[in-house]
Amino acid sequence: MKVNGPGDSSISPLPREKLFEHGISILTDAELLALVIGTGAKNRSSVMVGEALLKSYSSLREMASRGVRDFLSQDGIGPTKGARLAATFELGRRLSRIPREAAASFRSPQDVFREYGPVMADLKREVFKVILLNTAHVRIADFTASEGGLASSIVEPRLIFRRAILEHAAAVICIHNHPSGNPEPSREDILITRQLARAGQVVGIPLRDHIIIAADTFTSLAERGLTTAGDG
Repeated sequence: MKVNGPGDSSISPLPREKLFEHGISILTDAELLALVIGTGAKNRSSVMVGEALLKSYSSLREMASRGVRDFLSQDGIGPTKGARLAATFELGRRLSRIPREAAASFRSPQDVFREYGPVMADLKREVFKVILLNTAHVRIADFTASEGGLASSIVEPRLIFRRAILEHAAAVICIHNHPSGNPEPSREDILITRQLARAGQVVGIPLRDHIIIAADTFTSLAERGLTTAGDG
């Protein structure tokens, strides 16, 4: 009869497996330390080494205050593992000193043009971008949906709103450029805008605007009443 040891994965999944299956937030402090140090020592799993470290130093904060030579005094921690631990805590300290940038807010077409005009005005090919917003009109993320042309077969509403759903967006704004410098919407521009508006209505994530950037000017299709889900 087989008796499972303390590090046997049939009892508990390894930290890396847990991370990929459930997300990193579910891992314990010892499991996070196990991922940093990589391997165990002397018939002890990496998680057990992590638990021993926590017991020795009483807390993660106390560990973070120690230098690499302190870690080398711990059983199972050699130069490589000690360096990894020291580097991990130093990265945490450096990150805490970096101020968060204020997230961009988009409440008008002018806000969008100020942010994206300088980036997209001089592009030689058409690029279709999507801005994902939260309920306060603050940008969660943006991404490029297509490059090289604009047609319903290239810009797929289902792909745009799949990303919006995954990011928990409350609304979307679409942007594309006209390398010709003409800000007037084409028939294809209007068609894809209607399709996006209908898709947004179905999933409950409205299309706030579709903005065409052309040289130093822009056109808001919302201001022209073209972002509704009607058949017009």
